[in-house]
Amino acid sequence: MSTERMPNPAVLIPEAMEALMALNKAVAGAGVDGKLLALSHLRTSQINGCGPCVAGGVHQAQQHGATADQVHAVAAWRETPWFSDEERAALALTEAVTRLADRPDAVPDQVWDLAAKHFDQKELAALLLNIAITNAFNRLNVSTRQQAGKW
Repeated sequence: MSTERMPNPAVLIPEAMEALMALNKAVAGAGVDGKLLALSHLRTSQINGCGPCVAGGVHQAQQHGATADQVHAVAAWRETPWFSDEERAALALTEAVTRLADRPDAVPDQVWDLAAKHFDQKELAALLLNIAITNAFNRLNVSTRQQAGKW
């Protein structure tokens, strides 16, 4: 196991952490179900290999009512019966936005249109901001080798 390179940069610059936490608070208050936001956070963090955020995402999802099946199978959500159509649309958008460089049309119309069928513009904004902030935390944690369980 590799060792931490430095503390999380947002911890070293408290104003940055305050800004990130304010963004999280705004997203949480925008009307999107907390379980859905947590599942999106968890899936993003799995894709990016961010141990602290995966661990935190599992805890957060459970706090918001995600079942054990959902938490354990979110990486394979397409192949399971445990996710609603709304959750599936959010997870598809989550994967596309997190993997922008994986295809020429990063967020295909099919993915966007399905999400827009389930979420209004404010909810889509919250979901996109949730994905973006999770990717930001993932990049800070992974590049500095933050370890899960060191809170």
